[in-house]
Amino acid sequence: MASVEGAALIWTRPEPGSRRPKFTRDQIASTALTIADTEGFAAVSMRRVASELGAGTMTLYYYVRTKDELVALMDDAIMAEVLIPGDEFPAHWYDALTAVALSTWDVLMRHPWALHSLQNAPHGPNAMRHFEQSLAAIADTGLDAPEKFALLGLVDDYVRGNVLRSAEMGVAPDDKEFEAAERFVESQFATGQFPHTQALFAGEDRQEVFHRLVGDTSERDRFRHGLSVLLAGVATTMNLDLPDR
Repeated sequence: MASVEGAALIWTRPEPGSRRPKFTRDQIASTALTIADTEGFAAVSMRRVASELGAGTMTLYYYVRTKDELVALMDDAIMAEVLIPGDEFPAHWYDALTAVALSTWDVLMRHPWALHSLQNAPHGPNAMRHFEQSLAAIADTGLDAPEKFALLGLVDDYVRGNVLRSAEMGVAPDDKEFEAAERFVESQFATGQFPHTQALFAGEDRQEVFHRLVGDTSERDRFRHGLSVLLAGVATTMNLDLPDR
């Protein structure tokens, strides 16, 4: 992969000038995201994006010089989806931080591959706007800079961790893998070293027990509940006020 400096240059260069450019960076990024969403990030290439746009590969290089720059555009397009319109931004820190976290979760759930595949992408304008919006959410809390940074990191860790867990749970094993896993679990239960786990399932079908424990709550509602618990704990620990309900 090229240097971060080289990839970041795309933000300092104007788009190719002409009265009616055939393509825009937004269009190129959108096409790349669609490919990644439907076929996986590995399917994204300059040649493939050019093909989807109905252009030659060399034509695409006129707009985007390298694959790293394409990745940078993809990352910035995702961050654009995260941003909350200014007139919809809540005033209270709790509500504002909740809105930012929910928006981030929604976007990453639409593009879960991005957590791994775009983690080294250089930050673009929309990533900076997202960070600015996150700081704006807690601007009136009275926290000092290290406390603000710690709070945003705590929420970000929860958001990203929840998305990763959800993505992992969404990948169902095939029948042979499932049967092998069941046999392994039974063999471990037989050792007597897992009494609490064994009691949790009490000899019932483990999938049925799991679904009963989770209930009918949607993943988004479970995420939001966990976020509310997290922020309530933050309010207590950092002496912040909670909104009146």
